[in-house]
Amino acid sequence: MINDHLSDMFARLKNASAVGKKTVLVPHTQLCEAVAQVMLEEKYLSSVAATGEVPVKMLQLGLSYKNNIPAFSALRRISKPGVRIHRQVTGLKPILSGLGISILSTASGVMSDRAARKQRLGGEVLAELW
Repeated sequence: MINDHLSDMFARLKNASAVGKKTVLVPHTQLCEAVAQVMLEEKYLSSVAATGEVPVKMLQLGLSYKNNIPAFSALRRISKPGVRIHRQVTGLKPILSGLGISILSTASGVMSDRAARKQRLGGEVLAELW
């Protein structure tokens, strides 16, 4: 039984990219799908597809590579079930001078820090990746 689906998804993505896999299957949740869509928009993933039916619905995530190097080198969970981290829009700083992104859960949905700054929104910082 998985208690934190987002951390499980990140661990599977890191492990799959470390061994050079093309795709990875993760259990489907709305939050995982929303985070995967943000990663797809930012070109960290090549594809996102929901497969299966309700009892065993899965997300198939296609990993993005350039010259056999994964699109992301680090993926960190920031806000965890035991400690939630929220930031105002003024507290959202660029990751690695703009080379990476933060993924936030805002009142308008899950989005990258760039999109949140444009819309002047703060929220829960789910993850950082670069």
